[in-house]
Parts: sequence; C-alpha cells; structure tokens
Amino acid sequence: MSHARLGRADLHVHTLASDGVDGVVTILDHVAALASLDVIAIADHDRIDAAIAGRQIAWARGMRIEVIVAEEISTRGGHLLGLFLEERVPPLRSLRETVARIHDQGGIAVAAHPTTPYPLCISARSIRRLMDEPDARHRLDAIEAFNPTTFGRIGHRTTQRLVRELGLPGLGSSDAHRASAVATGLTLFHGSTADDLRIAIAAGETRWAGSFHGTLGQLPTFGLQLAKYGRGWRDGAVGLARGRTTGRDLGFPGGRQRPVRLDLDALRRDDTAVAERDAGASGDDGERR
Repeated sequence: MSHARLGRADLHVHTLASDGVDGVVTILDHVAALASLDVIAIADHDRIDAAIAGRQIAWARGMRIEVIVAEEISTRGGHLLGLFLEERVPPLRSLRETVARIHDQGGIAVAAHPTTPYPLCISARSIRRLMDEPDARHRLDAIEAFNPTTFGRIGHRTTQRLVRELGLPGLGSSDAHRASAVATGLTLFHGSTADDLRIAIAAGETRWAGSFHGTLGQLPTFGLQLAKYGRGWRDGAVGLARGRTTGRDLGFPGGRQRPVRLDLDALRRDDTAVAERDAGASGDDGERR
C-alpha cells in the first residue's frame, strides 16, 4: 500500500454528550484546522445523538471531512464500536447479541481497546469465541489494533498477535476525549471517503498509525472531565427547576434543549459572527500595518 495515496480516518472520538470534554463544533473546527483527516467517527458511549448532529453540521458547512455515526456500546463482555449506524444500539446485552444488532442495521462491529484485563475491554477469549460463531451475523468485522490510551498500551502486544492469528482487519483510533487528541491514532486506507473506508475494512486492506500518550499525558483530560461532570450536575438541576426544558450541554447547538434538537440556524449565526469577527480583525491588522 502506498502511503502517498492512503486516506486517513479516526474512528473513535468522544464528545460532551458522553465523557468527552469538547463539543461537536469544537471537534470539527479542530479537524478542519488539521486538514489531514478524511473521515472521523463520533462514537459516544451508548448514544448517537451528537454523532448525528456532527454529520449534519459537516454537511451544512460543506466540509470536506465525512462524519460516520458510531457508538461505543457497553456490553456484558466489554466495549464494542458500532460504525455506520443509524439507530442507537442498546447497552448491557451480550457481545453476541450486540454484534448482531450492529449488523442488522448494516453497521460494522469492532472490538474496542481489547485484551486489557479490565471489565471494559473484550478479552481475547471472547473475541475467539465470536469468530468461531457459525453465523457471520455474530462475528466481529475488525479489531481496534491501535488505541493510544492506557487501555490500548497495556493490551497492544496481545492485540497485535490476535489480529495476525485471526486475520481480522486492524484499525487505529485515537479514543479522543478532547479535540486536541483527535488523530493521535489513525486508520489508513485506499481512497478518501467513508465508502472507500468501508470497502477497505471488508477487504481487510487497512493499516494503523499513531503514537501512545505519555505516562501522565491523560491527567489534564481527567481534570477537565471532573469539571465537566460538575457543570452537568448543575445544569441538570437548573433544568429540573425549569420543568425539564433544558439540561446539561450535549455539545452541539440545541443540545441544551429538552427535547434535544439540532439548531442549524444558531450554528449559522455563530459561524457568521465568527467570520465577521475574523474579517474585522484582519482589517484592523491591515490598518495598523
């Protein structure tokens, strides 16, 4: 595979809607500034509302990058990534049932940060058991072969051996919980679109790239998460006092409203205000020069 012609995807990104600390717009702005990614998958824990909002915002802005609707699903056997979803997959089912539910809506089932001896991570034994299923509906499609977090680092060597043993496609993802961590783990593939990525996974023609976080590299994110949870509890209490018309911030325009609804008009007003501010700042700089 030629590096010069490979697309770049980050298939595991979290937002404020679950345990991330940045909203969808902040993440998309960061990705646009990077100008190096072709595809991202927003994969919040057990929900897809922010991912759907992210896809619509990218479309509305005419962005080059494609947003895949995804979900990191809590199963009784560990976390699974469901890629290319249109409906939320309910949590706390068995691995076998969850893989089938992903496939039933045309999605791709991926073992997230596997083989680490921790309840949130799927064991190598469970992965082998799934791959021995007689019905392909219950088998995994890929393994997250590179994840730069602590979970990913601990299980990395075992995961690499498992990918080789089973011949499953290996994917790379950042498991980012803040915008600045996006693209620290990547899936490389022929082409540049989400459809090209899907074809590459099906053909087993993906590669991964990335670098692990430093030993203390995630501590600042943990601090931001604690602050975010505090704001969420406060906003939830305020929303309750208002008759449940508002709630915690889910990280996209309209994400505080209850019921939640994406407000593209608010997004356009914000984008216009930013553009006008930037244009004014450029004019001021020109006068000073």
